[in-house]
Amino acid sequence: MSFRTSPSADYVEDVSPGRGTLPPRAWYAASDAQSLSLNGNWRFRLSATADAEDDSFAEEGYDAGGWAEVAVPGHWVLQGDGAFGSPIYTNHLYPFPVDPPHVPTENPTGDHLRVFDLPSDWPSDGGAVLRFDGVESCARVWLNGTELGEFKGSRLPHEFAVGHLLKPGGNTLAVRVHQWSAGSYLEDQDQWWLPGIFRDVTLLHRPAGGVGDFFVHASYDHTTGEGTLRVDSDVDGRVTVPALDIDVATGESVTVAVEPWTAETPRLYDGVLATEGERVPLRIGFRTVVLEDGLVKVNGRAVLFKGVNRHEWHHEQGRALDLETMREDVLLMKRHNLNAVRTSHYPPHPAFLDLCDEYGLWVIDECDLETHGFTEQDWRDNPVDDDRWTPALLDRAARMVERDKNHPSIVFWSLGNEAGTGRGLTAMAEWIHGRDPERLVHYEGDWNCRDTDVYSRMYAFHDEVEKIGQRLDGGTRGRRELPFIQCEYGHAMGNGPGGIADYQELFEKYERLQGGFIWEWIDHGVKHPELGYAYGGDFGEELHDGNFVCDGLVFPDRTPSPGLIEYKKVIEPVHIEGDGANGTVHVTNKQDFADLSALAFEWSCQVDGETVESGSLAVPALAPGESAEVKLPEPPADGRGGERQWTVRALLADDTSWAPKGHVVAWGQFAAGARPLPSFPATDRPVREAGRITLGPAAFDARTGALLSIGGVPVGATPRLDVWRAPTDNDEGAEWQTDTRYGTLWRTLGLHRMRHRLVSVEAGDDALTVRTRVAPAAREVGLDTVYRWTSDGERLRLSVSVTPQGDWTVPLPRLGVRFGLPEADAVEWFGGGPGEAYPDTRAASMVGRWRSTVDGLQTPYLRPQENGARADVRWVELGGLRIEGDPEFWFTARRWTTEQLDAARHRTDLTPGDTVWVNLDHGQHGIGSQSCGPGPLPKYFLKAEPAEFAFVFSTTG
Repeated sequence: MSFRTSPSADYVEDVSPGRGTLPPRAWYAASDAQSLSLNGNWRFRLSATADAEDDSFAEEGYDAGGWAEVAVPGHWVLQGDGAFGSPIYTNHLYPFPVDPPHVPTENPTGDHLRVFDLPSDWPSDGGAVLRFDGVESCARVWLNGTELGEFKGSRLPHEFAVGHLLKPGGNTLAVRVHQWSAGSYLEDQDQWWLPGIFRDVTLLHRPAGGVGDFFVHASYDHTTGEGTLRVDSDVDGRVTVPALDIDVATGESVTVAVEPWTAETPRLYDGVLATEGERVPLRIGFRTVVLEDGLVKVNGRAVLFKGVNRHEWHHEQGRALDLETMREDVLLMKRHNLNAVRTSHYPPHPAFLDLCDEYGLWVIDECDLETHGFTEQDWRDNPVDDDRWTPALLDRAARMVERDKNHPSIVFWSLGNEAGTGRGLTAMAEWIHGRDPERLVHYEGDWNCRDTDVYSRMYAFHDEVEKIGQRLDGGTRGRRELPFIQCEYGHAMGNGPGGIADYQELFEKYERLQGGFIWEWIDHGVKHPELGYAYGGDFGEELHDGNFVCDGLVFPDRTPSPGLIEYKKVIEPVHIEGDGANGTVHVTNKQDFADLSALAFEWSCQVDGETVESGSLAVPALAPGESAEVKLPEPPADGRGGERQWTVRALLADDTSWAPKGHVVAWGQFAAGARPLPSFPATDRPVREAGRITLGPAAFDARTGALLSIGGVPVGATPRLDVWRAPTDNDEGAEWQTDTRYGTLWRTLGLHRMRHRLVSVEAGDDALTVRTRVAPAAREVGLDTVYRWTSDGERLRLSVSVTPQGDWTVPLPRLGVRFGLPEADAVEWFGGGPGEAYPDTRAASMVGRWRSTVDGLQTPYLRPQENGARADVRWVELGGLRIEGDPEFWFTARRWTTEQLDAARHRTDLTPGDTVWVNLDHGQHGIGSQSCGPGPLPKYFLKAEPAEFAFVFSTTG
């Protein structure tokens, strides 16, 4: 046997999908046929180019003892402590010259070698298939010195027939993987570029008469309650479903009474497909998906998608996910009221779809296709409009559909993402419609809906979404008759997303609007020994898009972010609204299929944030869409005259597969009576002596009017007006949004470097008044600010009056006072919590008594930015002080200044100082979603206009 010493890698730049692979077929997790996992440690050699090494490593007996090792599944750039190169992050730019189908000569190539023995009981009859579930981006394969072929399509399965090549021991499997190939032009998704064999490698025995490809058709007739089952199979056999007394031949239909499958009620029936040589377990869900009356309907009902886009990600393993990590994703989604997932932007590991079937999630299964980088040249030479690439596109569509077609959770096939338009996409849509007319086709880029069954958009602003809901959005008549889905909205980058409650209100108001999918599920931070989590640019990439890859509802370790907590509240399946005056609560079932029999309801009454009484609440098992008025008990007597509230919760009545009994599904909170207003009689007068002014419990600097202490508690920095916040990713906005990027506008105006000019210090008969002007250098605008201090002898009241001067053309980031305390740790407050909230991200903020530490108040966004504000605060205690608001206020405390927070790139850049910096804010500007979508709605703007607010300080000792 001979090997070429100067190998040709022409196949790397071939636009075809490859050669030598078997036709795609249905995936199943197990059967009674034997299999052998080839996952584990493989020998590994990295070369700089595709032609750097010859093929001799594939020969039997090759000595790779001096090679390194990598784990498979895995990405070599995430192993070896940097010895094997580094990850690259780009949003849409290709990290190589756009010269399709060519790729650079500098093409990192990893040779993988695995020697394995067959198990002693491996059958000697039949054949065998070698299966690769995912390799990025191009692989060439040999077994025992024989070349099997090569393939492209990173997130798709590829199989080779290898039974004739196997031997009992010493089988040599060699795989050459190229980082760049012609296929890379089709895989320009917003994610890290990570080469390697990152999904399972498996050897499958294929017995004589074994199962081939098969297609489970399981429809449901909502008018009769019956399901019809037919399993088409390449190999004749029988299908049995014991729970339904079904025993039929493949290809035959049978109709029986069934419980349907939905995301809310994911009923699966266990069955078996048995051929002469093999038995394959089936998990069958009966459901029918149609486009009817201009709506997506499942089992006769329109569906409202409350979804999320999910990239596969693990902060150490990249896209090499294990089953438990996938299960954790699904459980988190279910526990936070999500009902749908779009597999952006490629088919996931098939085990994830099994979990969606089991636990209940609607799925848009998306093809492994994106050519976004061609936007840089106005889509010129875009592969999806070039007939040479069509076979590769059809191959990708077929491998997705054939692999995943037996999952009841999948309701849409998606052609891909951000690939422009063209003949290739039309060919894909036509093939999919022909192969599986029982599902719908999605693609966001097809705004004329030529190839799709739904009008889909990304980041449409609220006003446009409302016009679409009203069918006033223009476009073709055919498009206006289709349902609308926001396949991406609510960009969850950093602090945010804001405004999703306003979107949900529109989704629920207009029938045509069938929901949306937040972008996205998880921050793609890479675990880093020095930075904590790394993002784009931290590996010295030539081109990168920074922390744009950190835009998820969960942090890299899968800790829920405030955005996920907010989303859970916004999309909760039960609406609870109360009328404290009448002592009633209005309950609405917002689910599409399930009644409320799985939930138990409880009420509690709080006085000044503390629960004083609670009990169960009898709520009928309302059908979907139904409402009921339920009487609350008489509120408990209260002799304190405090603020009283009702809280009503909907809880799981029993354990479920995804959460335990008592898990909170939804809640509502409302006042039980009018809030008592605080009073403050000013009785003391300022006294000047020895360079100081005393007023009640407080001491001030007589020259500057700066507060020095309150009742013996030193104040490290006096309260003074503060309008700056460390801009969030959404404040900074996307690069293409040049006119309304608030972070940029604020910096241009100079709000990050305001100067304070003391005008006067006046010690009057009943108050100490300090007048100042706060303004940025080089600008004529300013804020005339008056601090008026009064005391009742034990407490100190600060009243702040702000009057803008000049032409303010931008809103303020925040408006309040900031001061420093030399010592503070434990924090207790009565107000919104337990987590952060801002004007358009406050749906999940529950009023109560909360406790934390200063460090616990921080939200650990990967790129440090404004975070940690608590809303609707009545009072807060920390550092020996109690601070009450008139009216409620926003409260923030941290161990670094806003300026230090602003300057930091990573969490590790923040070093706690000796001072705790406290912000007491009268107002905050909204958050919005402008890192990729709209900014805050105008109603959440913090306008520069006259304002007055006050705080009362006292000591807690």
